[in-house]
Amino acid sequence: MANLDWSQCPAVESIPGKVSGAWVFRDTRLPVATVIENLEDLSVEEVMEQFDVTREQIAAVLEFVAQSLRTTIPPQSSELVNAHSRSAVMEGKAYADHGEFIEEAEMDANFEEMLRS
Repeated sequence: MANLDWSQCPAVESIPGKVSGAWVFRDTRLPVATVIENLEDLSVEEVMEQFDVTREQIAAVLEFVAQSLRTTIPPQSSELVNAHSRSAVMEGKAYADHGEFIEEAEMDANFEEMLRS
């Protein structure tokens, strides 16, 4: 997975001495990683209730991640990338965990659906 440059996300901050310098939601002590990890099992509404974070804060971070993944093609060794996967990356497709291709429009739709839930 690509390394994200969190310094480019206006919704978060990292301050030495504040939560050990972890990336947190701006003006909070809530680590971004905590919210992302909990979104695996909880709805956005449940995360908002449990962690006192707003829908806008969650949306800003998820949009930053999605945008970063759309614009970043990770460096790969030419031996590890076959012609099929290389052409898929160039066509704007991405792999899901189970190896299927997902069109960018479908990724956007899934992202929007997650924010509505």
